[in-house]
Amino acid sequence: MKIHQEGKEILIGLFILLAAINGLLYYLITWPAITTPIHIISIVFFLLVLNFFRSPKRHYKGDTKGVVVAPADGTIVAVEEVMENEYFHEKRIQVSIFMTVFNVHANWFPVNGTVTHVSHQNGRFMAAYLPKSSTENERSTIVIKTESGTEVLARQIAGAMARRIVTYAEVGEECHIDEHMGFIKFGSRVDVFLPIDAEILVSLNDKTTGNLTKIARLKQ
Repeated sequence: MKIHQEGKEILIGLFILLAAINGLLYYLITWPAITTPIHIISIVFFLLVLNFFRSPKRHYKGDTKGVVVAPADGTIVAVEEVMENEYFHEKRIQVSIFMTVFNVHANWFPVNGTVTHVSHQNGRFMAAYLPKSSTENERSTIVIKTESGTEVLARQIAGAMARRIVTYAEVGEECHIDEHMGFIKFGSRVDVFLPIDAEILVSLNDKTTGNLTKIARLKQ
């Protein structure tokens, strides 16, 4: 299993800390009834964190022209027409993907194109599945212009447990669906804002696989 670069330092530090705690307990406490459960809990906790930082290698094999691919693993929690007031200042279709701590937390670019805007807004850390989290939580906004001139906005949103959003996208760079857009540490959400005339291919409660599930098709 490949580990994402964002997790390597955390995992090394956590391993050293747990090893030190369990080693100390092994020498100071001779009662297996106490030490064995702590050893087991430590192993399980480390494996859960290891699982969180997994980074599967994926390649989208379909035609990418006009296609919008899920930027994250998770569950569709919103498909609705909204007023997007931070960048477009007009109505857009919002497709939101909620990630639990058990999902892969790497984020992919949803379309091919050129990054035209990147910004970060500080905010709250309410539960990411709530509708207000899209505009009130800490978030990073990335706008990509496709070859046909259509702009697609992807927004990384921190959740109740997520305290750090990492964004790799830079203004002016060419981006591709197979590339990582960023990473959100622990439970969170990614919103995609599409033109009103986009054909939506997913519904509420659908499961998505980042970089593989088609969520919409843009009119050319």
